Amino acid sequence: MALPSPKQLLQKYALSPKYSFGQNFLTDRNIARKIADLAAPETGLTIIEIGAGLGALTEHLIATGNEVIAIERDRDLVPVLEDIFAEQVSSGQLRVVEADAKTADWRALFGEVERPVIAGNLPYQITGPLIEKTIQHAAEIDRATFLVQKEVAERLSASPSTKAYGALSVFTQAQFEVKKALVIGGQAFVPPPRVDSAVVTFVPRASACDEDRVLQQVVKLAFGARRKTLRNAWKSLAPIDELQSVAAEVGFELSQRGETLSVDQFLEIAASFRRRRVGAE
Repeated sequence: MALPSPKQLLQKYALSPKYSFGQNFLTDRNIARKIADLAAPETGLTIIEIGAGLGALTEHLIATGNEVIAIERDRDLVPVLEDIFAEQVSSGQLRVVEADAKTADWRALFGEVERPVIAGNLPYQITGPLIEKTIQHAAEIDRATFLVQKEVAERLSASPSTKAYGALSVFTQAQFEVKKALVIGGQAFVPPPRVDSAVVTFVPRASACDEDRVLQQVVKLAFGARRKTLRNAWKSLAPIDELQSVAAEVGFELSQRGETLSVDQFLEIAASFRRRRVGAE
């Protein structure tokens, strides 16, 4: 039996969307199925769903045959999820956890699960912090599939020398192979948002690692003022002779701007600075 629509569930449980939580419930079951297929193309996985809401995506994640841990911070929705998926909760296939994914300890959520899959319809207002946490855990997860605002998806997947390319693009692509998979109009949600959404997939790169403070510093300075050349953007980072040496080693000009450098060049630049700092110790 198909899950009742969000409108029917809201009416049944005498609830309404909480705008303070940025709740826009997905109503299109075909889209939810496609997202689940992208998130979990095989069995034997543990999926951590961020923001389960009224279970539109949860239903299809369960249908993949995988174990699902559904995270939901709205305490009014937790018993709803446990009720409508009572059979799966009873069998142990689904566990519903009341938590705020933005502030929760993700390693504690992972528990003993090795390389979980992360998926979810991310509230627009907290997409940034959730993407940041995903980046921080890149080396620990199998993949991530998120429904986000279209503009954010474009920034995440942007190429160098484009308007959308920025620090978020570099930080994300330094850890993941990023692809924009689907574009979804506002009519697929209740209440309908005023902007389009998109599905984006993250697959960790072989080089995915823990937090890289040198890379963070290099990238943030490079994009701090987009009109600045790298010579000026990085003047607080190192003396000019060192900057020139790094540029010669990696193969770029200090007269360039940050948005012209590829992700791999940023990684090489950070590695070069690290080697020099270690050598100077």
